[in-house]
Amino acid sequence: MNPGTTRRKRRIMKTKVINKSYDEVMAMPRRKHKKPIKPNMLFRTLLKLVSLPDIIDTGFKCEKIGMEKLGKDEPAFFLMNHSCFLDLEIVPTVLYPRPFNIVATTDAFIGKEWLMRQIGCISTNKFVTEMSLIRDMVYTVKTLKSSVVMFPEAGYSFDGRCVPLPDTLGRMVKMLGVPLCTIITRGAYHRDPLYNNLQKRKVKVTAEVKYLLSKEEIKEKSAEEIQEIILKEFSFDNFSWQKENKIKISESFRADYLNRLLYKCPNCKSEGWMVGKGTDISCPECGKSYYMDEYGVLKAKEGETEFSHIPDWFDWQRECVREEILEGEYFVDLPVDILMTLTDYKFYRVGEGRLRHTKDGFVLDGCDGKLHYEHKPLCSHTINSDFYFYQIGDVISFGNSDHLFYCFPKTEGDIVCKVRLAAEEIYKIRRHDKEAACSCQSSV
Repeated sequence: MNPGTTRRKRRIMKTKVINKSYDEVMAMPRRKHKKPIKPNMLFRTLLKLVSLPDIIDTGFKCEKIGMEKLGKDEPAFFLMNHSCFLDLEIVPTVLYPRPFNIVATTDAFIGKEWLMRQIGCISTNKFVTEMSLIRDMVYTVKTLKSSVVMFPEAGYSFDGRCVPLPDTLGRMVKMLGVPLCTIITRGAYHRDPLYNNLQKRKVKVTAEVKYLLSKEEIKEKSAEEIQEIILKEFSFDNFSWQKENKIKISESFRADYLNRLLYKCPNCKSEGWMVGKGTDISCPECGKSYYMDEYGVLKAKEGETEFSHIPDWFDWQRECVREEILEGEYFVDLPVDILMTLTDYKFYRVGEGRLRHTKDGFVLDGCDGKLHYEHKPLCSHTINSDFYFYQIGDVISFGNSDHLFYCFPKTEGDIVCKVRLAAEEIYKIRRHDKEAACSCQSSV
């Protein structure tokens, strides 16, 4: 590991938090919406230049497939997988000098709104359906004649596979009416996985930029057909890729904080107390320990290896959560510190409270009884859970187009990954029940 590189990233990931009461924050005027700006050549060149150190450090290489079909000045819609901060440096590297606007979450604008707008970022609240975002994207490709780059996963991958995608992507592609392209990276996840606490590894990174669908093909296909094509492109597994291609990761810290991702012991079934340190992940409750080899494979030090493939362990945890939900046993009740963002791109610490999560969604109460917010299961297909968020701590966040709540658990133990899995499974169950009910009504 290059210590200087890691320290540089950590400075980037920090943010300023302002202490204000909940009443003060809610009384503040909301920012007026601003249309996207087409980045000029100066800022496009600047983005490429500031990305060079990390691009060179990773030995980055790019393969372009069918991109000769895209006109030099023709805007397109680029969908990219999201592994780590390096993704934002890969985009200007592979697209330069083509103008593009990146869809970015509101927290990325905090403390640097002017700069983010100048480099072409389009602001949106994570996992919140906003018609203003669609209008901004259409304005970008139709009026500004600039491409749009979106990370449809919205958050970094937890287990090296695709985060569940919104089922509206096909419709979005048809509304934009411009060629659809993808940017899929390999190695970026392993260089800086979310669970590993910003510790970078020496891994070569590549990207495949592919021309997926022309304007004519988009017109001919249904939104459902386009959705299936996108899902196929995003059906990757970084840990399988690492093993199959013998990608060696020898850093001694490769299993540090792996417990954030693998929070449940497959041996004794205890939750939240796994310990990831060095090259091992172990359970202090039953003593079972697993070694993570240089190719990302887990091996039990004694006894059976229940899951050698990390995504399999992750899927088992998801199945356990779903079973809890279906049996009516799932319930989370946490004391939390509460931060908020509004539309003015600032973080406000508004106080303490309790976060409850059940099959009926989230309920957040706090700030001496002044805050009560309910987030229903069908509001979003997932919620934002993040590890070591802006160096503040592990976080669970959700909200609406007016404000987002960032809840930092005050209890010990790993919980934010389970909460996200539960939110996703509750959404699937409720969505299925709703569709079944509608089907029954239409057949009567």
